[in-house]
Amino acid sequence: MRIISGKFKSRKLLMPLDKETRPLKDLTRESIFNTLLHFKKFLFKFKNTKILDLYSGTGSFGLECLSRDANKVTFVENNKNALKILQKNIYKLNIEKKTSVIEYSVSNYLSNIDNFYHKVDLIFLDPPYKEKNIFELINNIIKANVLKKNGIIIIHRNKQSKDNYPSNFKIINIRNYGISKIIFGNLVF
Repeated sequence: MRIISGKFKSRKLLMPLDKETRPLKDLTRESIFNTLLHFKKFLFKFKNTKILDLYSGTGSFGLECLSRDANKVTFVENNKNALKILQKNIYKLNIEKKTSVIEYSVSNYLSNIDNFYHKVDLIFLDPPYKEKNIFELINNIIKANVLKKNGIIIIHRNKQSKDNYPSNFKIINIRNYGISKIIFGNLVF
């Protein structure tokens, strides 16, 4: 696994040895970033943005954002093995000051409004494929009021998953990649 573009382009990232963490494949990550940067319904600029990387695993998505000039990434992960690798990847890139690593379950993190002292421009939600509470997770994002107006939520799911979303979550685009699909959306206030 490597950084695709930006100031850390081609830098290799450490990957987990266990099967509990599902790394985001380079091709899928590249497709996500191409969509963010070139899709006509939204033109996302990374410079000076704040990103929330939920179920961050080893951090490949958030680290890619930092490589592309995001200002700050908050990683939320509770798998101890993935957290160790995430910390090593952050240290390897020397970007500790631009990151916050939260060792917490995503649902508990989102349900505690005191965790949010600033709003974010983009939320990446990459739960395990077996996770069934996407509706609840999006509702917790809405309740936490953490996403800026016109901010984007990206959800990585199994292609076969049939998720329900709250009525104020607007799907902008869906892209399919192999066994997975990427849902781009935002919240209608």
